[in-house]
Amino acid sequence: MKYGNLMLEKREYVYLKRILNISGYAEDFETQKSLQRLCQELKTAIVVSEDELPKDVVRFNSNVTVSSEAGWKTSLQIVIPADKNLDQGKISILTPMGAALFGYAETDTVSWDFPKGKQMLKINKVSYDTAAGKVEVPI
Repeated sequence: MKYGNLMLEKREYVYLKRILNISGYAEDFETQKSLQRLCQELKTAIVVSEDELPKDVVRFNSNVTVSSEAGWKTSLQIVIPADKNLDQGKISILTPMGAALFGYAETDTVSWDFPKGKQMLKINKVSYDTAAGKVEVPI
């Protein structure tokens, strides 16, 4: 892991903790396991201000190119649950893939349990979509 632990921007961390607390239910067991693992990883996450977060860390509205040891490669965007749109390649943080990638950085390799079994994923490229805007956390 490039930065030692997951790395998150402070407001996104707060928002993520909130939605994980209210999304205690999951549609299936694998999704539930993924969200529980993400919760565990958040306990040791490095939480930083906006200007301290490296540009290569997967966060909300990041465009990510990822490949697997099984040979597939895909590009997607990690978004808040309300913005998910599979036709546009926008996946929710509350999916196993979203949970697996969030907080990791470009060049990291992630081992994660998915509905079809454990997979090793390589994060090939990360870019942040500034046009999509920051996640606003109501206080």
